[in-house]
Amino acid sequence: MLILAATPIGNLGDATARLRTALEEATIVAAEDTRTTQRLLQALGIENRPRLIALHDHNEKQRAAELVDLARDGDVLLLSDAGMPTVSDPGYAVVAEAVARGVDVTALPGPSAVITALALAGLPTDRFTFEGFAPRKAGERRTVFGALASEPRTMVFFEAPSRLADTLAAMAEAFGADRRAAVCRELTKLHEEVVRAPLGDLVAWAREGVRGEIVVVIAGAPVRAVSEEDAVAQVLRMVSGGTRLKDAAAEVSRETGLPSRDLYRAAVAARS
Repeated sequence: MLILAATPIGNLGDATARLRTALEEATIVAAEDTRTTQRLLQALGIENRPRLIALHDHNEKQRAAELVDLARDGDVLLLSDAGMPTVSDPGYAVVAEAVARGVDVTALPGPSAVITALALAGLPTDRFTFEGFAPRKAGERRTVFGALASEPRTMVFFEAPSRLADTLAAMAEAFGADRRAAVCRELTKLHEEVVRAPLGDLVAWAREGVRGEIVVVIAGAPVRAVSEEDAVAQVLRMVSGGTRLKDAAAEVSRETGLPSRDLYRAAVAARS
């Protein structure tokens, strides 16, 4: 089978017993960076030296079929440099190929920068969305953040320290300078830091220079107080514009907090 294994995001003490066992027994390891995996084996005191196959953004599509062929005959352990493979890291193409060809896929849970930052941010955790890295170009950032301005769920982003201040500034412009947020830096490491503040304050803080691995957590947009009558009217406008009724009801539900089922039924009744 194909085995996805989460690796420490900073502190080696977070390596699970199952990860250690898998590394001790593995014969084939697909790794985002084979040098990083070699250092991990050494740091954990693993004497096993499996066959290492490089799997990264530039070769994943080409390597997917080969790795699934290997996984059909024996276990293939898939690692990213830190955290869970496929989560803003290589692995998705291999998993998709394995699923399409009926090869079993399992995971060894463990460290995750997304979940760790979400838990530490002090923002709502009942519903959230992971947005990965923000676009590098300013225009693309504005477009993406503009589309997310009314997103009611807590949002989690990765960002490079060199781009953090510009990204936070674009977020403050799109979401409002008073939107609550948290910048989580060097999670699980010696110099771990979580700075919680409105976006406007975080921009000024980041301009002074920030180092390390960064996760940004942003509070969702406040739910607008909208009557059911107005919400149903919005649903019907979307339907007249070509949106499926079910999708329109779901979208308006996310924006207003009103139950999607109630909006759907009311819209059906209004159309009748």
